[in-house]
Amino acid sequence: MSEPRWLTEGAPHVWRPYCQMKTARPPLPVVATRGSRLILEDGRELVDGLASWWTACHGYNHPHIADALRAQIEAMPHVMFGGLAHEPAYRLAQRLAGLLPGDLDHVFFAESGSVAVEIAMKMALQYQLNRGVSGRTRFLAFRGGYHGDTLATMTVCDPEEGMHSLFAGVMPAQVIADLPRDAASEAALDAVLAARGSEIAAMLVEPLIQGAGGMLPHPPEVLRTLRRLADKHGVLLVFDEIFTGFGRTGSLFAMQAAGVEPDIVTLSKALTGGTLPLSAAVARRHVFEAFWSDDPGAALMHGPTYMANPLACAAANASLDLFEDGAWARDVARVSAALAEGLEPCRQGAGVVDVRTLGAIGVVEFDAPVAVSDLCARFAERGAWIRPMGKVVYLTPAFTTPDADLALLTHAVRQVVGVD
Repeated sequence: MSEPRWLTEGAPHVWRPYCQMKTARPPLPVVATRGSRLILEDGRELVDGLASWWTACHGYNHPHIADALRAQIEAMPHVMFGGLAHEPAYRLAQRLAGLLPGDLDHVFFAESGSVAVEIAMKMALQYQLNRGVSGRTRFLAFRGGYHGDTLATMTVCDPEEGMHSLFAGVMPAQVIADLPRDAASEAALDAVLAARGSEIAAMLVEPLIQGAGGMLPHPPEVLRTLRRLADKHGVLLVFDEIFTGFGRTGSLFAMQAAGVEPDIVTLSKALTGGTLPLSAAVARRHVFEAFWSDDPGAALMHGPTYMANPLACAAANASLDLFEDGAWARDVARVSAALAEGLEPCRQGAGVVDVRTLGAIGVVEFDAPVAVSDLCARFAERGAWIRPMGKVVYLTPAFTTPDADLALLTHAVRQVVGVD
């Protein structure tokens, strides 16, 4: 079927993400969404196995979120947040503080996940400076990690296996270590912090599972170890919950599985239920108090233009409404069971080295990087939108995905892997 005119005429002017423009296949033209499905220009429907990079946790076009957006756009789509206030943002901040454990009470809004991580890094640096501690200008992050594509966040992604090796040496090198999964790696991390702790402002980790670095899980005890070592060496602990937050791993926030509070947590992705860009860096009381001063120079001098956009905050408040009744947890358990059962036969596939699930995340890992574009096309032929990355084919569907659509997704993976 021929491409729509808007696609052919606009294609020479659109720079697409994560692909070599010269050789990439044309993108699939989407004209509408509904529930767990993408409706294409030619009338085909694809079950979305990724929930648009795991944002649309409640499914597309949820009527409660749509109603909130319609009401908010009539009243006030946007005002600047410098010197002005509005109810959607203040109510959202209060609600997030109430949902997060402990004294994670101070919410700084932005638009994207990468920017939220940059803000968390900036907070950590200035926290040390405001307390009169000099020299703590670096960060510790972990192999297999991914925290964003902006310049500073690239420096705390995996420097070898990640997407950003081309930029090695452009920005200051950070301290990269192995996650402390056992006594030996814990001792190694302790030694690194003992030797270089005076340089390190904070360490950053994706709790329970490292997402874009390969969907690599780790047990909750790893987070408890990081909390102990952070306290021992006087560095802040930052949890990047942009992927894991809002139910994806089975608890509302991944940190809850370990009973651990970071000093700063970053949130985005599913925050608005997959409708509008919004993110937050949320700090504990002692971090915020380092900025509370009569000295103007101690303030956090940061303010994204669309910070706390009222329309996005209205969507986020509506999304939080949907989390309140607890149905999401039952849905995540249902999705998890379907992914585990449906993907398990893939262990017998050629080149498959592991099959794993965590909450509403299902992963088939191969022994070598997969051909992303070719596999995307093969999945689409089977009625599924699945975009692999690196060595993994993964599913992160909407929590509300019907059983029949979950079965279609896992069947498509089994067929492409060659076990059905």
